[in-house]
Amino acid sequence: MKNESTFPYTLADLRLGEKATIDSFTDGELSVKLLEMGCLPGEQVELKNIAPLGDPIAIYVSGYILGLRKAEASSVLIRRSL
Repeated sequence: MKNESTFPYTLADLRLGEKATIDSFTDGELSVKLLEMGCLPGEQVELKNIAPLGDPIAIYVSGYILGLRKAEASSVLIRRSL
């Protein structure tokens, strides 16, 4: 079982309907693009949809739905909402 307090979760780990808060990014170049699209640290996100084959995913962030590839989503570190 994963240790909830120390395991680094990413957007790619969210389940459908689950909410989380953006913490930081692991990819500097991609983080600039995500920041410009409203994915700011401290912003709450919710996984809204998953494509039939699992990639891409759609998240609700900053008042709109944003589509991301799983590889992109895995570079966004999150804190799960309780």
